[in-house]
Amino acid sequence: MIYYTPPLAQLIDELKKIPGIGRKSAQRIAFYLFKIDKKNALALAEAIVQAREKIVYCSICNNISAVNPCEICSSSDRDGEKICVVEEPFNIYSIEKTGLFHGFYHVLLGNLSPIRGIGPDELRISGLIDRVRLGAFKEVILATSPTTEGSATAHYLTEILRRYKITISRIALGLPVGADLDYADEVTIAKAIEGRLQVT
Repeated sequence: MIYYTPPLAQLIDELKKIPGIGRKSAQRIAFYLFKIDKKNALALAEAIVQAREKIVYCSICNNISAVNPCEICSSSDRDGEKICVVEEPFNIYSIEKTGLFHGFYHVLLGNLSPIRGIGPDELRISGLIDRVRLGAFKEVILATSPTTEGSATAHYLTEILRRYKITISRIALGLPVGADLDYADEVTIAKAIEGRLQVT
């Protein structure tokens, strides 16, 4: 049996660690990187290093940004009465592409998953509660994915937020059950936001 030369094998192993990339995809990417000229390969490597070193979590909403607070939290053009709760920073970009939501965000950095050992203390829930308690928000939109974990997270947050005089809504299920928010197209996400339902 012929094995990959160690540097190539190491590259494939590292690429496989990226969510959504299996062994075959990692192999294709590795061979692609080997074929491109050295200048482009080094530019890619430098972009990865720079992103890792310069991007931080926003101290207000937990979005990723090169500035702190992030561009959204620093904006004076956002609707200060609405806050949208999402699981991961990339969910913000999916919603922003619709052009329909102009409020602020709060990123939980995950969802409740007892199987994976992720409870409320592992998520950025306390920051959300502080923002709702101290802010002027009138509506919290729960935009967690319609998976079992996402639904459990939305239910947990609903129970906590009930004590505040605030409207709690959940994005409508224009998204297929079991799907990740990031894989939905803009029209589907737009319909889900437009058709959000108040949580009773």
